[in-house]
Amino acid sequence: MGVDLRQVVAGILTITMFVMLGQMLHRDYYDSLQEKAQGDAHDIEFEGSRVSVKDSLVGAVEGSKGPWMDDNNDLNPCWPTLLSDEAVSSKGYVTFSLTNGPEYHISQITDAVMVAKHLGATIVLPDIRGSKPGDERNFEDIYDADKLIKSLKNVIKVVKQLPEEVSLRDMAIVKVPTRVTEDYINENIDPIFKSKGNIRVATYFPSVNLRKSSQDRETDPVACLAMFGSLELQPELNAVVESMVERLRTHSRKSGGRFIAVDLRIDLLEKKHCHSTGVVGSKTCYNAQEIALFLRKLGFAGDTTIYLTQPRWDSSLNILKDIFPKTFTKDAIMPASKKSKYLESESSEYENVIDFYISSRSDVFVPAISGLFYANVVGKRIALGKPQVLVPAEISETSGLATDFISPYISKKNHLAYSCFC
Repeated sequence: MGVDLRQVVAGILTITMFVMLGQMLHRDYYDSLQEKAQGDAHDIEFEGSRVSVKDSLVGAVEGSKGPWMDDNNDLNPCWPTLLSDEAVSSKGYVTFSLTNGPEYHISQITDAVMVAKHLGATIVLPDIRGSKPGDERNFEDIYDADKLIKSLKNVIKVVKQLPEEVSLRDMAIVKVPTRVTEDYINENIDPIFKSKGNIRVATYFPSVNLRKSSQDRETDPVACLAMFGSLELQPELNAVVESMVERLRTHSRKSGGRFIAVDLRIDLLEKKHCHSTGVVGSKTCYNAQEIALFLRKLGFAGDTTIYLTQPRWDSSLNILKDIFPKTFTKDAIMPASKKSKYLESESSEYENVIDFYISSRSDVFVPAISGLFYANVVGKRIALGKPQVLVPAEISETSGLATDFISPYISKKNHLAYSCFC
């Protein structure tokens, strides 16, 4: 009996269709690394990684690092060679407080050091004040006092307390704009200091961006030292941060110990009422679902480890954990013996500091919320050689390249930190 060739071809096509359907049903929709779409493929270099492009879908070529970028340790502090060895004089005292969280502390310590340096005054170690009345801590509760004093010893004198004969009540309170200049100090602060002998400095923030501008002069090496070389966590708190980072890396074995930190806090999102910035695909802030889709479209695998700055779990975060099961808040990764002190206290100061330093140390940082936290984390990451800061956006295509979403602070090298590292 003869064989009908048309029937044979039809049978082969039918079997092929069932095989393809089976592959589609088993494919992880969100995992672009496993994309099997048909089309002409080619490989491109992506920040040292190999990626394949098929019909505009991005996936990692076998043996590549995917959307992860390597650290860049090419930059070094510029300021050590620029600081003078002139003797430190002391004519009076400058006092101040650290307020509103670590992203503000960096600017506050820098402005106080600049004022004291140009006045020839002695700085008194600041206290730390939270957002609630009466929420006060000693500097040593969070930061390393000996490190601060030692780092500034050739610039200004730092004492831990005011002498008994000097009263805070007699001090003039002077408001200082952040990134204060020598000209401003000479014109507006020096006359008051000469009249009173001692002053209390309060920094205010006309702007929360840390971009360099063409009008900026060269950053003062004293400001660079204060901003990037003076503040370190006290040993116990630093050990807590180290243990949390290590735990996150342990969860990230499949990605070489790398993890993402996302600054996403529900209370701030509710206050901000995220809206479009006027730029296509850009908003003022992003929720958990938008962040999850953003990361997935960039090619981060479903087993990627993510740290959230949100203090404790909230049901609105469930969508993020559905897509990235290894998503954690502080409560899940902090050592149990440390929770009563650093997580369950009435003050959020410890939590904010932990968030700041983990976000600075992560392999990737994603700011779901714009502001000074984002700007100063970027500065810290530049100092540490960690350039992968991805600014979220709505990606209209099925995938995108991570390099297209690198923070302008880094891609344009216009962050203030680039004036301090060379």
